[in-house]
Amino acid sequence: MSDDVRDPQLIIRAQYIKDQSFENPNAPEIFSTIKEKTPKIDINVDVSPKSVGERTFEVTLTLRADAQVDESSAFVAELEYAGLVSLGEGLSDEQVQHALLVETPRHLFPFARAIMANVTRDGGFPPLVVNPIDFRQMLEKQADPDGAPQAAEA
Repeated sequence: MSDDVRDPQLIIRAQYIKDQSFENPNAPEIFSTIKEKTPKIDINVDVSPKSVGERTFEVTLTLRADAQVDESSAFVAELEYAGLVSLGEGLSDEQVQHALLVETPRHLFPFARAIMANVTRDGGFPPLVVNPIDFRQMLEKQADPDGAPQAAEA
């Protein structure tokens, strides 16, 4: 192996469901209601990194979907999907922040999206397909001195 081959700067060691819940509090009545009215769905997204060792972090991507029809809850789906990542040496603080809050959730998102679609389908509703998320924009909003919320709505 050549001496000038560099170590990757971001390695995903593991991906896993940390916590998941699905509530269908108004079943079975809600199923006749949603045939007549489309639920209003609010989706909240959060990314939380936590150091678990030298240059190793757990990054948790949290998705929460609240579906309402009029005043009734159709469903509440929550998922904490995490990745265990290692970062290469020599990254600046800004590069570390970008790797943890932009690149890692970008890699985790497709898996979390599929889990949310499956759980809502298995709960008796059409699959909830969460639109792609711009994690770079989310990071910029969090850094906004005007007090932008920590969790971004998708």
